[in-house]
Amino acid sequence: APHSRGHFRVTLWGMNAAVRAVTRMGIYVGAKVFLIYEGYEGLVEGGDNIKQANWLSVSNIIQLGGTVIGSARCKAFTTRAGRLRAARNLVEHGITNLCVIGGDGSLTGADIFRSEWGELLEELVQDGQISEEVAQENSRLNIVGLVGSIDNDFCGTDMTIGTDSALHRIMEVIDAITTTAQSHQRTFVLEVMGRHCGYLALVSGLASGADWLFIPESPPEDGWEDLMCERLGETRSRGSRLNIIIIAEGAIDRSGKPISSNYVKDLVVQRLGFDTRVTVLGHVQRGGTPSAFDRVLVGFGRGDTGRGGGQPAERSRQLGHPAPAFPLPVAKDLLAERRLRQAWPRCARSFENNWNIYKLLAHQKPAQEKSPFSLAILNVGAPAAGMNAAVRSAVRISICQGHTIYAVSDGFEGLAKGQIREVGWHDVAGWLGRGGSMLGTKRTLPKTCMEKIVENVRKFNIQGLLVIGGFEAYEGVLQLVEARGQYEELCIIMCVIPATISNNVPGTDFSLGSDTAVNAAMESCDRIKQSASGTKRRVFIVETMGGYCGYLSTVTGIAVGADAAYVYEDPFTIHDLKANVEHLTDKMKTDIQRGLVLRNEKCHEHYTTEFLYNLYSSEGKGIFDCRINVLGHLQQGGAPTPFDRNYGTKLGVKAVLWMSEKLEEVYCKGRVFANSDDSACVIGLRKKVVAFSPVTELKKVTDFEHRLPQEQWWLNLRLMLKMLANYQISLTEYISGKMEHVTRRTLSIEKGF
Repeated sequence: APHSRGHFRVTLWGMNAAVRAVTRMGIYVGAKVFLIYEGYEGLVEGGDNIKQANWLSVSNIIQLGGTVIGSARCKAFTTRAGRLRAARNLVEHGITNLCVIGGDGSLTGADIFRSEWGELLEELVQDGQISEEVAQENSRLNIVGLVGSIDNDFCGTDMTIGTDSALHRIMEVIDAITTTAQSHQRTFVLEVMGRHCGYLALVSGLASGADWLFIPESPPEDGWEDLMCERLGETRSRGSRLNIIIIAEGAIDRSGKPISSNYVKDLVVQRLGFDTRVTVLGHVQRGGTPSAFDRVLVGFGRGDTGRGGGQPAERSRQLGHPAPAFPLPVAKDLLAERRLRQAWPRCARSFENNWNIYKLLAHQKPAQEKSPFSLAILNVGAPAAGMNAAVRSAVRISICQGHTIYAVSDGFEGLAKGQIREVGWHDVAGWLGRGGSMLGTKRTLPKTCMEKIVENVRKFNIQGLLVIGGFEAYEGVLQLVEARGQYEELCIIMCVIPATISNNVPGTDFSLGSDTAVNAAMESCDRIKQSASGTKRRVFIVETMGGYCGYLSTVTGIAVGADAAYVYEDPFTIHDLKANVEHLTDKMKTDIQRGLVLRNEKCHEHYTTEFLYNLYSSEGKGIFDCRINVLGHLQQGGAPTPFDRNYGTKLGVKAVLWMSEKLEEVYCKGRVFANSDDSACVIGLRKKVVAFSPVTELKKVTDFEHRLPQEQWWLNLRLMLKMLANYQISLTEYISGKMEHVTRRTLSIEKGF
């Protein structure tokens, strides 16, 4: 065998979304698309395992786990003879572009297949199975690999398909066992997958506040048994009723000896006498429906495979932004090197950052000496998942820095009323998995109570203000900055952590809480679609939140395969609505006789949800009926997703470290005086990099009337949504608000989910 795992192919979440995206984008650009069933086995066997797909072949699969086209181990493909048969089957169907969705074994096989392609064609010619002309016509094989691996262990990509869904399953289990552990004062040893890569263990440990963590990339120092037991004993003596230890299945010590979950359990029982249980998640991590991130991650699914130059074998990079290709052989070499050395992933810069933040929060102790600085934390605006995670990490890292840290209840209003209290390490214990805002939050802006805010800033000697919230948090800090000329007390360091389901705060691509909200809306839409599984010709009009920002509607629409998503940023007219009704009317003539239309709550002043319901009901009378669903505040509730827990934790740490650095810079003669633009910033993720943007600079690019940034990256996703719903618009040109564009090729395709 060319590779020890070359005949394996695993089933993952998000695979069906990838199959759907590749199929529909391929058809959209005028290509013939074939589905190969049962993985490489189907490629080798041929026959009915290779079938041409149409638009409806991949209808209503986006929400399903696993893969509808099957996956199987294939020893034959690891042999030259097997690959020769596979090449013959591809040539027979005229297939010169191959999209392989899988992990290390699948992509290893793809790379070997690509490297041998010319030789395989020559052998087929020599055997008389194909002619020279046919060999020339098929001389180039283009391969794109979509990496599916819950371990997130492949170089060249930030996130592999299935990883986010696996983290969802892990966090569901941790949340469930935490209740038992707290009730019975137990210690849980949780074993997760990860033979060579500890990503799942690391991120779940960070997102759950685990007491101890074992990953292959960082074997514990000698004598770790004593250190771990000391750590567990300290947390229990301070009043904690539970301990969580997370271990990756490939964890090893400094000598390379495996560290098993049972060994860790026995160690805790023998040395500490704690009631300890082991939970091995196993294939639970591969089950269930895919998360929103995994559904949207595949994006266009590299539907342009083989249309032009590029490497002969590429691994597509799926990011929140444009997805360039990464040469597969290079990625394989980097992966092999990393596994050999058990080193940090060279192509995932956030890995070591996550590890360092985990160690800061889990292993550092409160500073022995107090610093001269006092910081206050408050939540402003509507509640958003992840707020509590950000508060927790900010409080604890502040204590590690020696700062006095105050918690303010009820936002700026509470700051004005003096609802301020000093908090300690254990005051924020258990906050990571809690939804909403434990501090309480209100929308009140400082301009309504400025003098009282200034009075309490002076009274408590607050020198740094960390504001966690949505647009009101950003606008409120801007008001404080603009009042510095009148109130010297406001010449302090200020930082905003964007936290809102609307994702409408300038200075960041993602706000805390938006991932949880998208998943909540997606799950509701999945249930709505399921409720219609036995009902023919029904269209659902679903209203989402978001204010004037259409992020929630757009991303949810992609994740559930919506027929349309109306948003304020993409103006639409009655002619567009008419086109959408006709689109759904045509769709009802197919086997998929149901539709889903999303509407952002403020997408149009007059075209309300009730108006859309009446319009669709009237125009579709006799063809389909309609139902309304207003998702409302369920989008704000629930436990935070792993992304929001991890993101909130990291933003809280980075915000406080930045504030500490700024305080040191402006501290002089026993006081803080900061009035420069860069002393009051929004921290955010901008094109994968954490950045601090002065609120005064962001003011220039903000639409305050509609509470929006003037530019929003996610608007580029609208084209994908419409293409995958099969609206006839141009691949190369798209003018917002106009639906009359025609593709470069006129396609006769049935419409469906």
